[in-house]
Amino acid sequence: MSSSAPRSNVRDYLEAIVWAVAITLVLRTFVIQAFRIPSESMTDTLLVGDFLFVNKLEYGAQVPFTKWRLPALSQPKRGDVIVFQFPEDPSEDYIKRCVATGGQTVKIVHKELFVDGVKQVEPYVKHDIWSEDPAGETPRDNYSPPTVPPGELFMMGDNRDNSNDSRYWGTVKRELVKGRALFVYFSTAGNSPWNSLFNLRWNRFFRVIK
Repeated sequence: MSSSAPRSNVRDYLEAIVWAVAITLVLRTFVIQAFRIPSESMTDTLLVGDFLFVNKLEYGAQVPFTKWRLPALSQPKRGDVIVFQFPEDPSEDYIKRCVATGGQTVKIVHKELFVDGVKQVEPYVKHDIWSEDPAGETPRDNYSPPTVPPGELFMMGDNRDNSNDSRYWGTVKRELVKGRALFVYFSTAGNSPWNSLFNLRWNRFFRVIK
């Protein structure tokens, strides 16, 4: 009796660990995933050093090693902050705001965004550079691309003067979408594990992303 009890306890612990790992993998693959903000392209909505959760279930998570996706609860729409695979290098994840969906037209005139000819009200947009690039020189401030193809998204960073987005490399296909950003669960201004602990941005903890 005494020799079998320790073995039974070890087996119980191992089973608990296996189940915990399995549940974590399932949740990360199909439901929710953590993501860290690496650049300033979404400032001030998201800051470098923000850690956030991404809802993968809403848009239908992709089944690993296949092209299949789970049924979507909703489709991406204008205004959603979305994590997606970078079209030019799918091994990289990007996060931007969807400003137009399939069938809509996008135009940027003097830094102002128009969708289907309607000027957009965007209180979250930030401009650091008030000088304007002439039309035809760069797509940053004046741009008139073709209509967004069906099943694709036009993505832009909120920090409009400092964002590498659809103005430069085109639209994002639906199959590259990973999920919608939910909320910041942790934030630090530190640039190393040690000083990160002394530079926590408490006011950003559990901030809903919108």
